[in-house]
Amino acid sequence: MSRTGIQWFPGHMNKARNEIKEIMPQMDVIIEVLDARIPYSSENPMVAQLRGDKPVIKILNKADLADPELTQAWMDYFEREDGVKTLAFGHDKGNDVQRINALCKKLAPHKVGQDKQLKAMIMGIPNVGKSTLINILAGRIVAKTGNEPAVTKAQQRIKLEDGIMLYDTPGMLWPKVENENSGYRLAATGAIRDTAINYEEVASYTAEYLLQAYPQLLQARYKIDELPECDWTFIEMAGRKRGCIRGGNQVDTHKMSEILINELRDAIIGRITMETPQMRDEEEEMVAQLRQAAEAKKAAKEEEKRQRRARARKNRR
Repeated sequence: MSRTGIQWFPGHMNKARNEIKEIMPQMDVIIEVLDARIPYSSENPMVAQLRGDKPVIKILNKADLADPELTQAWMDYFEREDGVKTLAFGHDKGNDVQRINALCKKLAPHKVGQDKQLKAMIMGIPNVGKSTLINILAGRIVAKTGNEPAVTKAQQRIKLEDGIMLYDTPGMLWPKVENENSGYRLAATGAIRDTAINYEEVASYTAEYLLQAYPQLLQARYKIDELPECDWTFIEMAGRKRGCIRGGNQVDTHKMSEILINELRDAIIGRITMETPQMRDEEEEMVAQLRQAAEAKKAAKEEEKRQRRARARKNRR
């Protein structure tokens, strides 16, 4: 099946970015909440651009839904970078979420002590579990939660114990995702509103990856003894197994696509991570090449315009 790519139009991006840029110099620590199933795709490039050399704690949230071996691999990968520490949390994060406070103080020791206040900014894309994390840290309901993306609408400050002031920011997607793979992964895990995605395209991408990375889980969940190589053939086979049949004995591929995506999101298929550190390195290189090609194309167009203007001026003489 051919895919046309994911499209979305996040609002208020520039306003939120400018607000963050304005207060970033005051911050001591950045807390970035990631989805453990897609640690690369759920990283907002804006965080790296704006934080400079400030220490960052990367929280791999929803780790109970992700492949535990890959979660550890991602933590090791991120911590190779100076000033980066990682923590992983699942649904039972309430038991040890206070480790975040301790790590904040360790990363900014100059702000620990009487009459001192440590300022930490928490950031994350929509539907990554940031609001739930904030409520546990605060010990009370201060942030609205929900399974729909973009619940937090405005910046707010939350006073925590141990002299920490937490600055919350709206969950933001960036206007353009240069890596098409990341777009599909964000859609598959629910970071993009379902009204903005094509279920069949996302399911096709998801099935293609799962057939390669987690074939045993697919076999067990959908009772298919011999898996096909083609993603669309798998969706049709699984659809027949699930009784997703419409008139003319045709498989209702849209219905089966919804089933596959929802069972991925709820970890019913199993604990799955949609990307690896190696995939990140390869895709970053691909994006750099695409960016370079786009810049060369733009430069060529500008040169062509310049030459046309020069010819027009010459003809007027």
